[in-house]
Amino acid sequence: MKIVIAPDSFKESMTATEVCRAVEAGFKKTFPHAEYVNVPVGDGGEGTVTSVVDATGGVMVELQATGPLGEKVDAFYGVTGDGKTAVIEMAAASGLHLVPSELRNPCVTTSRGTGELILDALDRGIERIVLGLGGSATNDGGAGMASALGVKFLNVNGDELPAGGEALSELLSIDVSGLDARLQSVKVDVACDVTNPLTGPLGASAVFGPQKGATPEMVGILDDSLKRYAEVVERNLGVAVDELPGAGAAGGLGAGVVAFLDGKLQSGIDLVLDVIGFEDAVRGAHLVIVGEGRIDSQTIHGKAPVGVAKRSKTVVEHVPVVAIAGSIGPDYEAVYDYGIDAVFSVMNSVVTLEEALLHGAQNVEKTAENIARLIYLKIN
Repeated sequence: MKIVIAPDSFKESMTATEVCRAVEAGFKKTFPHAEYVNVPVGDGGEGTVTSVVDATGGVMVELQATGPLGEKVDAFYGVTGDGKTAVIEMAAASGLHLVPSELRNPCVTTSRGTGELILDALDRGIERIVLGLGGSATNDGGAGMASALGVKFLNVNGDELPAGGEALSELLSIDVSGLDARLQSVKVDVACDVTNPLTGPLGASAVFGPQKGATPEMVGILDDSLKRYAEVVERNLGVAVDELPGAGAAGGLGAGVVAFLDGKLQSGIDLVLDVIGFEDAVRGAHLVIVGEGRIDSQTIHGKAPVGVAKRSKTVVEHVPVVAIAGSIGPDYEAVYDYGIDAVFSVMNSVVTLEEALLHGAQNVEKTAENIARLIYLKIN
């Protein structure tokens, strides 16, 4: 029996690889001679780099980059086992977790560090970049990222603008003559699971700005600045980004990667599954195990468990897909219409969140063992 184990990470508790090991350990108590194929996955957000590196036998690259407030921070990205693809989480250098709550101000934060990670990948001869959007501290439309790659954002006097989203209100022109020429031969794929436009009531500033520290007044200023930015981008580059679905992701970084990197916005989990060669891994499987920290009604909207389930059944028709979750939320049953056949929570008693996170691996292993015993009863 071939069992494919393809979970996402259980945030703050286990990496996807650690979940794989716990599931396998539980199943082996009942099926010690089965073939186990561990495929840690991610949907483009936190943990994706580690998952892809582990799944492909790649390497992590650690370096210092410019943080959201202009300071140096410890950042990272991954390179796949074949050395051809860099996998970057923009939050590694430009994430909200890098800014203390009392200092959060999306009017001044910059995505420059994300551009520096891309630049380092180019120095390594990378042929493809997979960029995960999400968790950003920024609202600069990706201008900071583009600046690190050689683009100049100029005001009426021909001076370069300072960092931050508010400064874009003074934008008059964009000079792309210095944009790193190596980008022309590098494919840029963007893991983006939101469809928000750049501006307006559903745009980057209005929807995501408040969680980054924006007051209602700041939201108005930032939205106007991004409108100005979109106008100049279209006038100077001929690229219409304002109403583009996904342009508002990561403080408008979605717009920036399309405008300056010719990036393609795609479903995060589908993109990751392509990178790790998931179809080859799942071919011939008799059972697929998926999972993440919480499964609820939102899981059907681009989350890893459903993405893995749907892809699995396009390769192996009717293969059973079982989900293991740290917790189960309201209307989790929706996943049954999207390729998942059964859902199990790892919790078997009332505990604090701290205790649940601490004993995650043990609880996953026990749950996996119980699932395996049920399957054993059915097939015997």
